[in-house]
Order: sequence, then C-alpha cells, then structure tokens
Amino acid sequence: MAFTSVITHRSLIGDLICNYGTYTSDGDSTGGNVNTGMDRCLFIKLQKTGNAVSTNIPVANATFPCDGKVVPIVTDANEVGIWMAIGEGMG
Repeated sequence: MAFTSVITHRSLIGDLICNYGTYTSDGDSTGGNVNTGMDRCLFIKLQKTGNAVSTNIPVANATFPCDGKVVPIVTDANEVGIWMAIGEGMG
C-alpha cells in the first residue's frame, strides 16, 4: 500500500495561503495524508481525476480548522486526484 501527495503550486490570497497539488493512492491504498505545507489548514477540496466513474467521493478525515501540515483523506483504492487547500503559515 502506498499513498503520495505533492504540492504543485503555491499562491497567496490576501493574508492566506492557497496550495494545490496531486495525490495518488496505489497498491490498493484507500487514502493517506495530504501534506498541505501549511501550519493550519482551514479548507481542503479533493477531486478524483481520470476516466473511470467513481461511486465514492474522496473525503477529508479531519475537523477544520486542522492544525499541522497534514490532512488525512479517505479515497477509493488506486485513486488519483487533485487537491486545493487554504490555510495559514508556511509550515
């Protein structure tokens, strides 16, 4: 089982940070920790990508605001997707 997440872009929105990137659940993995690169995550949006139709949507398994750099998520097995997070502090 393996889960990876990567930050692909960082932006500022006023005094908040907006980071986004990709995640991959492979080897029958059903989620993991998205490293947002922030000290405090206020919001995260997850979106499955690819051609297959999904019966489930990826979800964050955290209470917001979420302190710490990682947000645990739950996905379908072997899912690839994108994420966008808004928060505070550059971790």
